[in-house]
Amino acid sequence: MTYGIVALAHALGERENVAEAAPRYTDDLERVGDWGYQGFHRAADEVGLTDLAVSAGAAALAKANLTADQVDLLVLAIPDLAEHLYWDAAAACQAALGATRAEAVLVNQACSGGVVAFDLLAGRFATHPDYRVALLVTASRVCETYKNRMESDTSIASDGAVAAVAVRDQEACRWLVTETITDGRYARFARLPGGGTARPFSADHPDPGVLASPFDRMQDHFGRDVRTMLDYARRIQSNTREVIDRACKRAQVDFGEVRHVLHLNENAKALQAFARNLGVDLERTNAELAMEHGHLGTADQLFALEELLAAGRLSPGDLVALTSTGTGMHWACTLLRA
Repeated sequence: MTYGIVALAHALGERENVAEAAPRYTDDLERVGDWGYQGFHRAADEVGLTDLAVSAGAAALAKANLTADQVDLLVLAIPDLAEHLYWDAAAACQAALGATRAEAVLVNQACSGGVVAFDLLAGRFATHPDYRVALLVTASRVCETYKNRMESDTSIASDGAVAAVAVRDQEACRWLVTETITDGRYARFARLPGGGTARPFSADHPDPGVLASPFDRMQDHFGRDVRTMLDYARRIQSNTREVIDRACKRAQVDFGEVRHVLHLNENAKALQAFARNLGVDLERTNAELAMEHGHLGTADQLFALEELLAAGRLSPGDLVALTSTGTGMHWACTLLRA
């Protein structure tokens, strides 16, 4: 069973300049400046996550010269929240696109969902021989009531969606393998204080709170145990390399053959450390693109892949690794051959 990506398209919020917008989000302008970002994308207030997802999906299908009724599988990967509770955002996208034949699946594994979802596509293609066309949509839309774009993480959060049309038996941009490592000991590291069944909305708790800063979450999770904090930091790096090595082993390729490694759109220092840890030149990562567009949640890797293809920077046969780390914690790697 093989499948390949035949088209990619995106829909982004309006681009804003970081230096101009930062005072709206934080008083710590020096910290944000050190991250190296130049721009980010913010969707208009009336634009929801599924609006972005549907726009990207429709554009990708048009590029592939396919219609929505030809889609057999629609997978929507989101990092956190969609527009409503008790609501299936993937099914909503299926209806809005007019993909009425498609099975709809929602993936919500934080920022790793867009990379992990490739395995889901492979599984559905393997178990449903009649499936020919899959639409993978990765989308993120920050809810600024619950999350501060410039304080809740060590990156600047952006709004946008990227869609990929995957077709069975296509050799171009062909999926090889996906590997995932999960360590649930860190599952509580990034969560809102309320809003779930443990502390639902009520007269006593009308507001679930705001996602705390990474420093505060570290203190809450690890207390003052410096040793466990250091172990956590080392594990992030070691599992990133481990999941890539596992993927290469399964695909029977050497990591040295990988032409590009497309990771999260993290801050400049984090991406420099990422490249050093892997022993690759920074130019072989998505570092430059990240500084221009910010962190698009689950969509970073597909956005970078689309840009590489559009710029003609991939030759037939080139290996590309899509990698991610997502709260949960999940580490993932998908290998594609251009």
